[in-house]
Amino acid sequence: MDSDQSIFERIMSGDIPSELLYEDDQAIVIKDINPQAPIHILLIPRVKIPRLVDADESHQALLGHLLLLAGKMAKQLGCDEAFRLIINNGAEAGQTVFHLHLHILANKSFEEGQLATAFG
Repeated sequence: MDSDQSIFERIMSGDIPSELLYEDDQAIVIKDINPQAPIHILLIPRVKIPRLVDADESHQALLGHLLLLAGKMAKQLGCDEAFRLIINNGAEAGQTVFHLHLHILANKSFEEGQLATAFG
């Protein structure tokens, strides 16, 4: 096993089990193992981009794909009327896994400005 692999790369390679909800050639979607809401899923690109600010023009189509996938997954899960989409960028913003990923949280009321602290 490559010690530089992120937990998400290890999930994609099958080294770590996860509850896979969706996959295509660009991304996977799994349930978060530490959910902060009744619906809490992660959208993870197959290409490892450490942080959002590390993305460049070559990632533009992938980033667009992830946003469209977020809408598709929200519809599939029945939470398309109200969900929170989160991308953490950097440790001080709460990022704990340095492989870009998007969180969808739903079926919980959120106050403006309220963010849970465990969105790695």
